[in-house]
Amino acid sequence: MVSSVDVHRDGWVVALRADDLRRPEHPDEEPFRRLVMEHPGASIVLALDEQGRALCIQQYRHPAQMSFVELPAGICDVPGEDPLEVAKRELREEAEFEASSWTHLLSVWASPGITGERHHLYFARGLSPVSRGDFALEHEEAEMVTFWTPFDDLYAAVLDGRVTDAPIALAVLTARARGLA
Repeated sequence: MVSSVDVHRDGWVVALRADDLRRPEHPDEEPFRRLVMEHPGASIVLALDEQGRALCIQQYRHPAQMSFVELPAGICDVPGEDPLEVAKRELREEAEFEASSWTHLLSVWASPGITGERHHLYFARGLSPVSRGDFALEHEEAEMVTFWTPFDDLYAAVLDGRVTDAPIALAVLTARARGLA
């Protein structure tokens, strides 16, 4: 990288910067500019109960201006925190559950052409209710609704396009491909 300039940075989780760079292995070429959205990444949890139902969330997302069926998830906003610990925290805070069994499904780059954001997807079993403690749902989360749906119905909804959130699709397809659900 030749240079980097902040375009927008405040107290929220994302920032936007403009980088001037050269391609690796081409140090003599003319620099070109790329905008980069900084994001610390997120952990997403596909939690199944003993009846084979998936714990889902319905939540409004302003950029798309619509509600989505999603999974409990949250930002890796504590530097150095293990993504599995983020997943455990988010399952507790958003859905008021904990799990006794955790399997890492996969970690993927959300959109590497514009951001360094990574998604860490986990599969959780052995669920039991817990308190979210002093965590308070606010903003869009204050309106979110949790619900249970049979995994097979969720799988069908991903395949036929009724469920369109990328992380839930990846989690569901990976869990099915690995024989976990």
